[in-house]
Amino acid sequence: MTKDAQRILVVMAHPDDVDFGAAGTVASWTDQGAEVVYLMVTDGDAGGFDDAVTRTEMAALRRDEQRAAAKCVGVEDVRFLGYPDGRVEATLELRRDLSRVIRQVRPERVVMPSPERNYERIYPSHPDHRAVGSAALDAVYPDARNPYAFPELLADEGLAAWTVPEVWMVGGPTPDHYVDVTGTFDRKLAALKAHASQTSHMEEGSLEQMLRGWLSGNARAAGFPDGRLAEVFQIIDTA
Repeated sequence: MTKDAQRILVVMAHPDDVDFGAAGTVASWTDQGAEVVYLMVTDGDAGGFDDAVTRTEMAALRRDEQRAAAKCVGVEDVRFLGYPDGRVEATLELRRDLSRVIRQVRPERVVMPSPERNYERIYPSHPDHRAVGSAALDAVYPDARNPYAFPELLADEGLAAWTVPEVWMVGGPTPDHYVDVTGTFDRKLAALKAHASQTSHMEEGSLEQMLRGWLSGNARAAGFPDGRLAEVFQIIDTA
């Protein structure tokens, strides 16, 4: 595992995915001085609960919400690819777009959804999540590091090949790394509350209760002391 990564790229399918899965960990990284970049493949235009809001309005709203949520955990650089929410596929086009951003950011770590279905908890296994995980892992290996993959990125945009040393996957069935986020939980909660179009319909306190239930279960699985909260990942050596 790469220690003290200074440039980290988080690739997710929708606004709020990173905040449910990894915002507490991201806050700990930015506290340590790391530069974290968010890349959302869709604008989340298929989300929300208000029929009076058009899909174009929802996309703009969710972009703004993700930018506000990012600030809660110390992230300023938030990017969007604009793929259609609910219809993401692991295409060559998506692999190229992800490879482009990897070569731009040149991260030492990439966080992404797992491409594997989790049968114990179905919610992380949204088709968009799995498609983004598959395409992002392919972009890390072999695409972004291979100067002859998508040669137009170098020829037309001057983006040289880049090798990502490690990947942290979220939501998969076989996590192997636990991060204690007790000290950053309040910022994770604030980030999720920033996604008002997705969370404001919940009863007061229910979001926090739900999160504490998930994260305390993770902490118990890790053998952490009572009262601790944890986020979980599967780490893959991609150097």
